Amino acid sequence: MTLPKLRAMRILSVAGEKDLKRIMQAIKVDPYGIKIMLPKARAYLLKINSLSNISANILKQEMLSLGGDVAVSRDALTGKSKKTDCLIMGSLAQLGSLSNKLHKQPFGLDKMSAELSLALKNYQRKNLTLDLGRYRLYLGTRAYIMGIVNATPDSFSRDGLGSKWEAVEYAEKLVRDGADIIDVGGESSRPGARPVSLQVELSRVIPLVKELAKKIKVPVSVDTCKPEVARQALDNGASLINDITGLSNIKIAKVISRYKAGVVIMHMRGKPRSMQKNPQYASLIDELIAYLAEAIDRGVAAGIAKEKIIIDPGIGFGKTLEHNLEILKRLREFKVFGLPILVGTSRKAFIGKLLNALPEDRIFGTVASCVIASENGAHIVRVHDVKAVKQALLIKDGIAR
Repeated sequence: MTLPKLRAMRILSVAGEKDLKRIMQAIKVDPYGIKIMLPKARAYLLKINSLSNISANILKQEMLSLGGDVAVSRDALTGKSKKTDCLIMGSLAQLGSLSNKLHKQPFGLDKMSAELSLALKNYQRKNLTLDLGRYRLYLGTRAYIMGIVNATPDSFSRDGLGSKWEAVEYAEKLVRDGADIIDVGGESSRPGARPVSLQVELSRVIPLVKELAKKIKVPVSVDTCKPEVARQALDNGASLINDITGLSNIKIAKVISRYKAGVVIMHMRGKPRSMQKNPQYASLIDELIAYLAEAIDRGVAAGIAKEKIIIDPGIGFGKTLEHNLEILKRLREFKVFGLPILVGTSRKAFIGKLLNALPEDRIFGTVASCVIASENGAHIVRVHDVKAVKQALLIKDGIAR
């Protein structure tokens, strides 16, 4: 039997729109043709939760007419249930046409049209600008690094620093190693950690922030959920507040708004002392996105501009090993907000479980997780080991370019 010959045929591995455009240019496609065909060449899966059966059936018919499809619950087709989740399958061009069609439909589908257009626009955004007052970060061309300075004696990573001057020297070293932001913490948020008093946290954080604001040429972030710590930190030169409680206290949102500062809004299930006691989710990513959406709305309602908001899915904060791995694998789904994504995997317990390693021996695991996070959509990674992560990201970014 004679096997057919492949005429220089290959299945291409295409990372994104730039790769597609480059391939089309290489085969000398007309520029106008490239513009028309690019939206047809990328397939998307779009999930919509809890849609009425009537709306779901209209959605399916409209998508079928465009050459795509919509997966719905069997119970929705038989009438056994009144609502269904939907999985829309189509190209960017088909989804754009769907949005135009839904604009004319009843049953709330006209509102969905606007939401669909915004979600597609956010997901495709390549470059984001983060406004931190005197600092403006242009995210998207490379991964940025937030270096950790723990002014605590009980840090899980065993890198807590003693004197203010020791912490300042350490922060300066992190900047030399490649840190784009320095994040100062005066209260441990490790699993099982007990809260510290306001006065203790102020005494650890404020003198250090004051010195760093004068000595380093990158933004200073403060990891706190206390409004008064945030106020004094911003008063003394900090540009960003990293709130692990996701603006659950509206007072801290108002402080951030008043100073026109930046904020990291993080997801956490429970509190540090109890967050790792059997955390469970019915649908992990759906619940995280819903939580972050509400927290963003709180921040915006308090007066925080969207271009000052960063989101963080909260690796290790009320998450199992499997939860953390799923977040890293599906990180691109958080692009629906159109906001910078920060990920903090550094030396965390899930790496220790996979490697059977103590915190100080988790550097290689941290580097791997940061490269994966960056590849999957993270704009900023928060790490202890800045130099090692910087080198790895430079290689990853070089390959991507």
